[in-house]
Amino acid sequence: MEKSLFEQMGGTYYQQGDYFLPNLSVPETVPIGIWGQRHLRYIKKYRRAIYTAMLLSGKLDTYLSEIDWQADDMFSQLVKQLTEQEGITEQLKATDQIKWVCQMNNIVERVIEIINTELIYK
Repeated sequence: MEKSLFEQMGGTYYQQGDYFLPNLSVPETVPIGIWGQRHLRYIKKYRRAIYTAMLLSGKLDTYLSEIDWQADDMFSQLVKQLTEQEGITEQLKATDQIKWVCQMNNIVERVIEIINTELIYK
């Protein structure tokens, strides 16, 4: 017995007027934050083979989400460690806000540089 055209093509279809349309669904994607987006731009430009392999295997979003999670975790830990090491406290924030902001901005910039070097642009 010969298969119909729809059976040969596979999948399922629904009828819309005189037309049979495929039942398609968009795969769910994982949200990717700023760190994952930075790494995506980097691998697209400088690690083309890795980007293409992950994209074709369907693992790119999961990989970027994992990078994003690791970077967020690393950011929180490093900021906390450096503020403790350098004695930046809530007391300083209450007494000398400008000094506190300057020191916190310095720490944040250093932490961003560390994450970029060790995780994002590697």
